[in-house]
Amino acid sequence: MEFRLSQLTDYIPSSLLDKLIPKELFSRLDIASKMLLGYLVLVVLTVVVVVYALVSLQNLNSLNASIVTIDVPIQEASDKMQEGLLAQDTYEKRFLIFNDNERRTLFLKRGEEFREWLDRLHKLPDSSHLPLGKLTRLYQEYSDSFAEEVQLMKAGNRDGAARISNGPMKELFEQIRELLQNMLNDATSSRDKKMKQISDSGKMAFLITALLSVLSLIFGILGSVVVTHHISSSIKQLSVATGQIAEGNFDYDPQIRSKDEIGSLATAFVEMGKRLRKLEEMYLDASPLTRLPGGVAIENVLKKRLESKQPLAFCVFDLDNFKVFNDRYGYAHGSEVIKETARIIEQAVAEKGTPEDFVGHVGGDDFVVITVPDRMRAVCEEVIARFDRRIPEFYDEMDRTKGHILGKTRQGVEMKFPLMTISIAIVTNERRLLTNPLQTSEIAAELKDYAKTIPKSVFVIDKRRA
Repeated sequence: MEFRLSQLTDYIPSSLLDKLIPKELFSRLDIASKMLLGYLVLVVLTVVVVVYALVSLQNLNSLNASIVTIDVPIQEASDKMQEGLLAQDTYEKRFLIFNDNERRTLFLKRGEEFREWLDRLHKLPDSSHLPLGKLTRLYQEYSDSFAEEVQLMKAGNRDGAARISNGPMKELFEQIRELLQNMLNDATSSRDKKMKQISDSGKMAFLITALLSVLSLIFGILGSVVVTHHISSSIKQLSVATGQIAEGNFDYDPQIRSKDEIGSLATAFVEMGKRLRKLEEMYLDASPLTRLPGGVAIENVLKKRLESKQPLAFCVFDLDNFKVFNDRYGYAHGSEVIKETARIIEQAVAEKGTPEDFVGHVGGDDFVVITVPDRMRAVCEEVIARFDRRIPEFYDEMDRTKGHILGKTRQGVEMKFPLMTISIAIVTNERRLLTNPLQTSEIAAELKDYAKTIPKSVFVIDKRRA
């Protein structure tokens, strides 16, 4: 079931909430400060919870890191070194019996592995408590004894080699193995102890964190309810206004005339509604094919620019021979040409125009750009260059090679029509006073008719004086 914080005030007596409100303090605070005060307890307790949780986690992480980086590697190394030492003892005994190089090689290979694990132990973060010096010395004596045994076997003195095997080597083997087993036992004991610490610390951290979280929740909700009760009436009015705007009633006025932040917010709601009304009109007016603003938006922007008396260039774009292309290739291909033309104009304006330039789609194959005189030539030249390079690709190879297609005029006469070009009429207020969008559009239409008589992509600028 949906539940909002404001509903909680329905379950708490208003008289109690009134007593909890620090009226003298609230009278000197703005809404932001009231809300900050209401959530202060929650923030403080949340910080306490977070800090305690982080400290606990850091402690647990340190213990876990100690296990992973010290205890476990010691266990693994001790186990592998014992395994290697037992294998060496076996190879040494077999070497004494068979006197072959294979057993001696295997003994030496296991010795290299033993030393590699010994090096790993030396590189541990905290290895000072390990008897690595004694272990290294004993193992070196063990290896030297085996080398002496090998020399005696080569000399044919099997009895002397046997005395070394059953004497010094056996004693060293037992000492090394005892050291390794003690290291393994100590590491296992340390790991178990730390695991218990992790378990105990985790339980304690959970209990304390849960308790602090409950306290922060209780006091936080209480503070939030007090602040909500103090400003709820105005908030409810704004809520109604939000619902009205969401339903499309952009002219709705919440009738809040207070001078605080809520009053300012109510004024902003009214202005937002007016703006949304304009945006809705522009959206409904936009071309469904190119998503560019349509006639209403074009007229509004042009009117605003004319009233500002700032230099402007009103550019009207029209495709030549588009109807014939549409008849020849179909509506779908014609729509793609319209969309590509829109992209070409937008890209040219983005590259050569200004951030304040406006691009609109009157409908069909007619487009509008409102820019400044300083940029109008560059924009139109870029449009023509992109258009003449890209649009021929929409024809099939045969028509593109011929440079024309067969079609019928509006009177039904069949004739050859060149590939599409683009005609641009530009009207500026540099030489004449432009007073309204209608006047500007009429001048542009006259220029466009002239531009379309020129058999190529071209732009024509109105240089006449009024």
